[in-house]
Amino acid sequence: MMFALITLGVFIIMEGVSWFTHKYVMHGFGWFLHEDHHQPKYDGFEKNDLFFAIFAVPSMALFYFGSNTEYTFLLFIGLGIMCYGIAYFTIHDVLIHQRFKWFKNTNNPYLKGLRKAHKIHHKNMGKKDSQCFGMLFVPFKYFKKPKLN
Repeated sequence: MMFALITLGVFIIMEGVSWFTHKYVMHGFGWFLHEDHHQPKYDGFEKNDLFFAIFAVPSMALFYFGSNTEYTFLLFIGLGIMCYGIAYFTIHDVLIHQRFKWFKNTNNPYLKGLRKAHKIHHKNMGKKDSQCFGMLFVPFKYFKKPKLN
């Protein structure tokens, strides 16, 4: 039970880590890697994809040390990071950007809200003016249905 809570807790914390990293690293000193992701048309691999590898390193290291020492809890911290990475990939690359055509016609209100929030993020193509840096938890306003006149 404790290991499941560690994994879930790390997964939730990773949203904050992701938000911070997206806002201050990707839209800051790491813009040279992230910029191609904000181009109107991109295809195939982007420099931005290197962030997946960057985030995978701590997860793999935690798997290794959690498996080969008495500090087993480290494995479950690594598992939480990995689970967040899988969720991020599924939401960001599959659902939002349609790099893989797996969820083309979803009507789920939560997924539609995430998609709308990310489209707002990309509306400003520049480094400084973007908003909504979260991935799984975004402001409630993105889930509201537009009012009909």
